[in-house]
Amino acid sequence: MPAEAPIYDRVALIGLGLIAGSMSLAMRRGRLAGEIVGTARSAETRDIAREIGLVDRVVDTAAEAVVDADLVVLAVPVGAMAAVAEEIAPHLKPGATVTDVGSVKRAVIDAVGPHIPEGVHFIPAHPLAGTEHSGPRSGFATLFDNRWCLIVPVEGSDRDAVARLEAMWQGLGAHTDEMDADHHDLVLAVTSHTPHLIAYTMVGVADDLRRVTDSEVIKYSAAGFRDFTRIAASDPTMWRDVFLTNKDATLEILGRFTEELFALQRAIRTGDGEQLFDYFTHTRAIRRGIIEAGQDTDAPDFGRVKPE
Repeated sequence: MPAEAPIYDRVALIGLGLIAGSMSLAMRRGRLAGEIVGTARSAETRDIAREIGLVDRVVDTAAEAVVDADLVVLAVPVGAMAAVAEEIAPHLKPGATVTDVGSVKRAVIDAVGPHIPEGVHFIPAHPLAGTEHSGPRSGFATLFDNRWCLIVPVEGSDRDAVARLEAMWQGLGAHTDEMDADHHDLVLAVTSHTPHLIAYTMVGVADDLRRVTDSEVIKYSAAGFRDFTRIAASDPTMWRDVFLTNKDATLEILGRFTEELFALQRAIRTGDGEQLFDYFTHTRAIRRGIIEAGQDTDAPDFGRVKPE
């Protein structure tokens, strides 16, 4: 349901890709913002955003975008966060909230936190939603519906500001929960970061295995490989930064994955069908749990058609 009054009078979106574009469209749907101002590093992106009316006003710099903004959303790659925070710091309105949508949180806190002036609220966040598409044309208003957004308050975060940001994410259609930064990074290493790395690796293996031609890989892709290629099509800049900034947690989970993989290799080599059956039964139950939690569907949807 649309809000009776905007939660924020002016919102500044720094970066105009899939997440920020979807936020803008969902904010309009719920009438959550009085005005939405946007900017992006690329002039081409800014021109497209103006052309399609992605936000109410497009400006050329982040410093200009944040003037008088009540909410500032950093929707840029994690590796660019520090430079953006330094640029906008002198122009932030007292009492404003600065948040982000980055896939890692400890690195964002370390990069952005030192630049946030006294009297401005810094509340990191991470919406667990996305597609393999990127750019200003990729957003859609329903991206966050029934998804989760994790709010990661820093030490001393103002509780009213946190509640306001949570209300905004709920207005965008998301469920919200709060989480400590380090625990967030470990959880996401399991649920997102390592699966993406495995997907990139599997697609790379198929490319390297010259006994399987490119045409065969494309023509005969079964459901599993189709999903691998969908995940591996994600934005390379974002994922490069994710792995460089969540190194410890990702390496820990990769180590565990390697151990499990070796155990499965041994079971296959020795013909241990009972171990394979038990393992697959257990993991199948986890998949059913994801469906029952409303985070996916058991219907075939390998094309992952973007909602209108």
